[in-house]
Amino acid sequence: GLAAKPLLGNLIAGVQIAITQPIRIEDAVIVNNEFGWIEEFTSTYVVLRLLDWRRMIVPLSYFLENPFQNWTRSSASLIGSVFFHLDYATPVTVLRAKLEEIAKASDKWDGRVVNLQVTDTTERTIEIRALVSAPNSSAVSDLRSEVREKMLTFLQEDYPQALPRLRANI
Repeated sequence: GLAAKPLLGNLIAGVQIAITQPIRIEDAVIVNNEFGWIEEFTSTYVVLRLLDWRRMIVPLSYFLENPFQNWTRSSASLIGSVFFHLDYATPVTVLRAKLEEIAKASDKWDGRVVNLQVTDTTERTIEIRALVSAPNSSAVSDLRSEVREKMLTFLQEDYPQALPRLRANI
């Protein structure tokens, strides 16, 4: 009885997952801080294809007993965020316009969400969050990197005073 418990638990979990469908083939999920895609189901385990193409084997019962993130449960579209810590001299409205320009020029942007806000302040910097949407998890990852790189280049070339710096009054 004790030896059969894990096997029976996974079989019952398989039936529950088949009925409720919290995960499906090619869903993008995060399990134990690992991002991957559901690649295969068996009667007792699920195979995840991780970002670096490793395979993670997870018992079916895990998905019923533990929290996990399913990024594509109802739709593959995602919103990606990019954070910048910048000087108080940063022209936020100019950055907002530049973000829109970058998003509109990108083939990865799905045309739904583009937004830039000041989300926090500290004694030295402001925190700015850029939001952009993409049709799937790999596109949003690439779009986030594109936004980060192009915004940094823009700041370095046109507004170097917006980059963080230390001030001292003597």
